[in-house]
Amino acid sequence: MSDQLAPGVTAESVLTGDLRNKVDGIWDAFWSGGISNPLEVLEQLTYLLFIRRLDELQTLEENKANRTGKQIERRIFPEGNDQEDRSWDDLRWSRFKQKSPAEMFSIMGERVFPFLQALGEEGSTYAGHMKDARFTIPTGALLSKVVDLLDAVPMQDRDTKGDIYEYMLGKLATAGTNGQFRTPRHIIQLMVEMTQPTAKDVICDPASGTAGFLVQAGEYLRKTDPTLLTDPEKKNHFNHGLFHGFDFDSTMLRIGSMNMLLHGVEDPNISYRDSLSDEVSDREDRYTLILANPPFAGSLDYEATSQKLQRVVKTKKTELLFVALFLQLLKPGGRAAVIVPDGVLFGSSKAHKELRRSLVEDHFLEGIVSLPSGVFKPYAGVSTAILLFTKTGKGGTENVWFYDMQADGWSLDDKRNPLLPIEKIGPTPKAGLGEGEHDKNNLPDCLKRWTERTGSEQERPKTEQSFCVSKEEIKEQGYDLSLNRYKEIVYEEVEHRPPLEILAELRELESEISKGMDELEEMLR
Repeated sequence: MSDQLAPGVTAESVLTGDLRNKVDGIWDAFWSGGISNPLEVLEQLTYLLFIRRLDELQTLEENKANRTGKQIERRIFPEGNDQEDRSWDDLRWSRFKQKSPAEMFSIMGERVFPFLQALGEEGSTYAGHMKDARFTIPTGALLSKVVDLLDAVPMQDRDTKGDIYEYMLGKLATAGTNGQFRTPRHIIQLMVEMTQPTAKDVICDPASGTAGFLVQAGEYLRKTDPTLLTDPEKKNHFNHGLFHGFDFDSTMLRIGSMNMLLHGVEDPNISYRDSLSDEVSDREDRYTLILANPPFAGSLDYEATSQKLQRVVKTKKTELLFVALFLQLLKPGGRAAVIVPDGVLFGSSKAHKELRRSLVEDHFLEGIVSLPSGVFKPYAGVSTAILLFTKTGKGGTENVWFYDMQADGWSLDDKRNPLLPIEKIGPTPKAGLGEGEHDKNNLPDCLKRWTERTGSEQERPKTEQSFCVSKEEIKEQGYDLSLNRYKEIVYEEVEHRPPLEILAELRELESEISKGMDELEEMLR
């Protein structure tokens, strides 16, 4: 999704204090150097990170060629000199970082940036987005300072590199004019783990922004499929056909594309589209998995909205239009994990009820995870839920699984501090949770119970944190999908003693105290 910006810190960042300080130092250098727009800072930082990554990739290729005695398979920077007899090697991070500020600035503006713009394959989405990219660092002194600071940040490890970029993205404080807010990384991870993407999927985020959902899906595939990058067919699909994202902010499209490239996806399809307009009408029945947290701006003009969506759900409300869009984009059998505001679950308008009826009766609504209202703080306190469903067009819902998430591992105030050690946070923590720690991080339990939704979860009473509700009961409740409609609360009985009995005990106690005071006075005499 497109993001409104202000400096901030992501709750989900797992960097050490030292690394956070280094990244903050880079950010401060931009601000003191005259670039105060956080989106512009992030964009320029992304270009520098990208250049550094390209140099690392070529160095890996060179080392491989030296070991095997073969030619370099993938050369990023050309050999020799350009037409003006200047070495192409000067464009590499490892070379130009050693230049004087004036030389570095000249090389960056006149050679490196044009090289970046021409790097993508002709016709690729990357090439399209980079046409309008601009190098806006104003002075050689600022560029040299930022390069030095960035060079001191270790990025050899894939996870660390991802965490650093996530921390930078966390500077985008969201909840802007269009109702957007950035999705916490651990919530994205939970949704990806619940949907279990495969190398055969075609994944789409119709409000992709910085491409967080797509990146996480790619990391999940790398973790779970050992043949992903060795099987030629899988590798080609991973790099050219698996990931699709839409956005209508050109800067976010560039950042999203480079984010995917930094995470090893060569040609993701990150394209300019207004998802709720007729621009996506040719995307119908295209995708096998949708992961999204779209912006919810309240309402739109009918004229600006896809007529096909309006025929599905007659409304101006974007949250309902986006759910209708997801159903339109999915192939039959395609699945979705999407975040919606709670109003979608219980709204009383005709459009609300009809959309819920369709999910339950016409498709396969599998689960609803009620999220704590503080998940999106400090940007927004809106109550939300994760909807999990499969498009069938012919029903399939028998029972809907509900989970009442109370804690996500972070404090639910504006500070969003971790409640547990970092290794115990997230849906698949590196360390197991001990006694009492579930109360601080429900995500592993949510994921575990989700996998048992067709088995033992069917037997859970509605007094527990998760339970199943039959389609018949949901229908009886007018297709209300709010968890509180079905959750049963057990009230503990407390025995109340007669007031006269309590009063008599108090008088007896008062008499004993008075007697004790008399004895104490007698002793003091």
